[in-house]
Amino acid sequence: MNHKFLDVSSLPQVGAHLLQLIRPTSAADLIAWVATLITTLTYLSWGVLWDKADPYYHIYFERPQQQAGVNTSGRQAQRNIAEKLSETRKTAVVLWGSQSGTAERLANQLVKECQSRFGLATLAADLSDYDAESIADLSKANIVILILSTYGEGDPSDNASAFWDWITNTQTHLGNLRYVAFGLGNSNYKYYNRVVDVVVQMLDKVGAQRLLSVGKADEAAHSTEEDFLAWKDDLFHLFRSELGLIEQAAEYEPALSVVEDDSLSPIDLHQGEPSSSIHNSKAAAACSPVQPLPIKLCRELFNSPDRHCVHMELDLSEYPAVNYKTGDHIAIWPANPQTEVDILLTVLNLRIKQDIPISLKPTDPAIKLNLPTPTTIRALFHRYLEICAPVSRTTVQGLANFAPSTEAKAYLLKLGQDKVYYSSYLSHTHLTLGRLLNLASPNEAWSSLPLSFVVEVLPQMQPRYYSISSSSVLSPRRATITALVAAEFLPSVPNMPNIERQLNRGVTSNYLLALSQAKGPVGDGVKSECQYDLASPADLLHGTRLYAHVRKSRFKLPIQSSCPIIMVAAGTGLAPFRAFIAERAKLHAVGKPIGEMMLFFGCRKQEEDFIYREELEQVQDTVGRDIFKIVTAFSRSGDGEREKVYVQQRVWEHGQEVVSLIEDKGASFYICGRASMAREVGVALGEAVRDLKAWEDVKAMSWSEGLKRHGKWREDVWG
Repeated sequence: MNHKFLDVSSLPQVGAHLLQLIRPTSAADLIAWVATLITTLTYLSWGVLWDKADPYYHIYFERPQQQAGVNTSGRQAQRNIAEKLSETRKTAVVLWGSQSGTAERLANQLVKECQSRFGLATLAADLSDYDAESIADLSKANIVILILSTYGEGDPSDNASAFWDWITNTQTHLGNLRYVAFGLGNSNYKYYNRVVDVVVQMLDKVGAQRLLSVGKADEAAHSTEEDFLAWKDDLFHLFRSELGLIEQAAEYEPALSVVEDDSLSPIDLHQGEPSSSIHNSKAAAACSPVQPLPIKLCRELFNSPDRHCVHMELDLSEYPAVNYKTGDHIAIWPANPQTEVDILLTVLNLRIKQDIPISLKPTDPAIKLNLPTPTTIRALFHRYLEICAPVSRTTVQGLANFAPSTEAKAYLLKLGQDKVYYSSYLSHTHLTLGRLLNLASPNEAWSSLPLSFVVEVLPQMQPRYYSISSSSVLSPRRATITALVAAEFLPSVPNMPNIERQLNRGVTSNYLLALSQAKGPVGDGVKSECQYDLASPADLLHGTRLYAHVRKSRFKLPIQSSCPIIMVAAGTGLAPFRAFIAERAKLHAVGKPIGEMMLFFGCRKQEEDFIYREELEQVQDTVGRDIFKIVTAFSRSGDGEREKVYVQQRVWEHGQEVVSLIEDKGASFYICGRASMAREVGVALGEAVRDLKAWEDVKAMSWSEGLKRHGKWREDVWG
């Protein structure tokens, strides 16, 4: 190809020729020529003079409360824990690692008691806020209290990950460190309280001085609060007997102030939208932003008059930053039921004040306040506080100080001080704060109970995570969740069979059920017994949206589509496998090779709660039963001698086939559902491989552990 270039020497002649062409020949031409010249100059100068980032542009959208949190000094946050204690004149520190907020709440509660009962200046510290190695700078005068949660397969909480990495690898001698430790875990999981066990082992190894036996909470037994109280009693005995601290009568000292401020307008307030509480870089990287996602489709999956399972599709198309991959989780930010909000507003005599703007301010600069502020009481009770959470014995005892009558005080003291009575009472009564106050004093409002006390003792609202049941390959901008609507009757009141049994409803799942019957594109006749304010906050949700974010998961299909997969699920544990199976079916449809799929699925009754049955059978017919095999287990089928059959039994019965797929064809093994079910499935498979190979229990266990180490055994389990 020949190229002809412009002769530079001819540019003056070209310019003169152009000027001759555009020269005005009349008054109208002159006006048009001048206007064009001005417009051109304006356009060309825009990028130079005007099209610069306005350094104050953000102020137009900035809320006043955001300015209050800005570090105007220009100094970076103190990340050395020893120096932080020195600056704040604290002697003790409670370092917490929390995934769901429980460890954080217990840490804050313990700090208050250390200060009010013993005068021990104590700091509650998020482990992600400080450099782990700075622990070595603490002196023998300091006391370190560790409250650490374990979740998943023995993993530390996200905010404790940097500390975990350091403590499991450090060689630093910590001879000056004096510490105690408490762990939160669930014995349904194999690695029950592994995090606190490993941390204590490593601290002892590098010379730290442990002052007290390790305490452990077991969520499987619903005894977290009682386990903590028992350990706290031992800790306080240590304070008195070994450390020489003098105990004093504890009086309530608010950790925060609540100030009404009528000068604030609605635009200044947090009306219930979730706060960005993810500060840890690891956690933030795993999560998308929280957004109000539109609900596009809802349908009922159960064929039952009294049980519900909601299939809900959420539209992600408006929010490019919110995306998912097959196997990820979606976090739903719920609201509290209107009934519970009304009870609490009435008993506290706050109904007329619920929309007055309030600001929450820590009374101690060292206290970290995670609740959004300024806000309203309405937003606090609807969206920011877990007002449906059961009340702990510690809280019951604290409430007695504000009782409106001697009878109410006596009632609360008996309930709070008698562990056996409290446990029995709680077994048949869902004891929320509002209900407790009503029971203690049914005819009097608790006007003297400070709102600060209520805010301090109630847990902060946390999102609930659901496995996404759609495939990102087939449906990249719509994420589907599958939610069992929780509603269980508590046991009857002892010796009082005529009293109506209480129904304990799950907050989030009933919120989803209520949304599914909202007017508009999602309503299809599903009925909810709980009423929610679906349009709030500030009418942003319109009853057809919900706040949610996506969290990355390691529960993924094998990279090679030809790798066989074995899936074990009960109930809504089927959710991620629905996505796995649909994605594999699509690959098969376009001619890609796919490995064998074997699904073990358990539910109560085939005709009532076998969710997605038609979809699964259609895939089976399409890809062939030699590629996709379904093995079912129905626990209430009523089929004679084998009335109750569970998935773990089916796994054991098909043990030879399962082991052959794993060993001969390299299959990956997946479990999704309750942790107790996953544990039983693990036992069943271990027994199967032990019997098939005539191994000892230890060798069979080693076989299972080997699969987990190499990523061939994955679990997505809860509770």
